[in-house]
Amino acid sequence: MAHRVHRPAEDEEFAFVLRLAEGPVLAWFVGSWPKALAASRAMDALAAEAAAEYGPRLTAVRADMTRCPRPTRGFGVTSAPTALILRDGREAARYEGPAVAEEFRAFLREHLGAP
Repeated sequence: MAHRVHRPAEDEEFAFVLRLAEGPVLAWFVGSWPKALAASRAMDALAAEAAAEYGPRLTAVRADMTRCPRPTRGFGVTSAPTALILRDGREAARYEGPAVAEEFRAFLREHLGAP
């Protein structure tokens, strides 16, 4: 069964999702400008797959860097896409740049365990 991917429209919604999260959070930051679109879409697909695989063990949240500037700055995200594993609202791990499927899955297994 697929798990929900949160797509906050603004900073406050992002913060709300983090406050309600129980356990680890996969937060990925995407860009809507032309040079970031293809890589961001690839990350969307892999992160959605992870949300489905990990199910309720993982909260998945996608943040558009333009629409959610406070968490983008707060976590020091400067390029799209960037994925973070958050624990208790703090960064535990970071994956930056275009997502290579097997590398991204290995990153998730390393920091979250097997699905």
